[in-house]
Amino acid sequence: MTTGETHVPVMLAEVLATLMPSATDDAARREAAPRYCDATFGGGGYAAAILEADPRCVVWAIDRDPDAIARGAALAARHPGRLHLIEGRFGDMLELLAARGVTELDGVVMDLGVSSFQLDRPERGFSFRADGPLDMRMEKRGRSAADLVNTLSEAELAYILATFGEERHARRIARAIVAARRVAPIETTGRLAEIVRGAVPRDPSGIDPATRSFQALRIAVNDELGEIERGLAAAARLLAPGGRLVVVSFHSLEDRIVKRFMAEAAGRTGAPSRHDPAALAAPRRAAAPRFRLLTPRALRPGAAEAAANPRARSARLRALERLAASSASSPATPATLRGAA
Repeated sequence: MTTGETHVPVMLAEVLATLMPSATDDAARREAAPRYCDATFGGGGYAAAILEADPRCVVWAIDRDPDAIARGAALAARHPGRLHLIEGRFGDMLELLAARGVTELDGVVMDLGVSSFQLDRPERGFSFRADGPLDMRMEKRGRSAADLVNTLSEAELAYILATFGEERHARRIARAIVAARRVAPIETTGRLAEIVRGAVPRDPSGIDPATRSFQALRIAVNDELGEIERGLAAAARLLAPGGRLVVVSFHSLEDRIVKRFMAEAAGRTGAPSRHDPAALAAPRRAAAPRFRLLTPRALRPGAAEAAANPRARSARLRALERLAASSASSPATPATLRGAA
């Protein structure tokens, strides 16, 4: 949420309480300056709060949007030597931080999806609330949403809408898009929204009919789900013993990936069905889990926050902690964590 120039991050109190426990059993880590990564810097709300909460800590902030990095310069100037801004994708976190000599972190926070700054600026083309160019590119480069709707086949468009937007009327919308672009290219958010609204019945819940289609195109343009999988694996590998990964997601596609990754990393995989031939094989000793799940159930925003910030209503917070070396047989491997994603 944005108010003037102030960015109010979702579930801030819960994020800080989970990410930065007040004590640690590791005396060496207590003496060293804690190292955190705000992997989705956006408006800088989490990074600013972390820096204020622990005046010793250093924060590495990553964002693929050059506008976010530019906005962060003022915050970095207020915390010289403690906030380091990195333009790039959080899925490349390992490489981005290794290039700067960082191989371990005490905590990582991720706020998934699109930022308030992107949604609230019509010229970025993320929202149908105001007319603007049909863009949606977080990095301002690569294929835009206009490129997709004007060049993909009807089947390809229907797949994107159904898979990334969970849109029941995906085929009908794709058919309408193809018909409309024969008349003239679809170049604005307003025109696309009207095409979608004209193709489907009004939602009795009151949700704008264009909502799912815009979400789907945005996810496809930015490869958001693939980025989440890569980012989770990278973050888990970077955590020092006792380090924590905190993720705030906003829709079921994101949360499903996070929930599965964390459950499997913590060793909470279900046993095979007794009807599964695998269950008849000689049992193998399960590897000791390398992580502890801190949120058996996702945390949700309080009623006051949900009332004050409508964008917070769908938020879910999940968290994971790397176990100390004595609690795990070996460090996580890339293959293991990629499989967990």
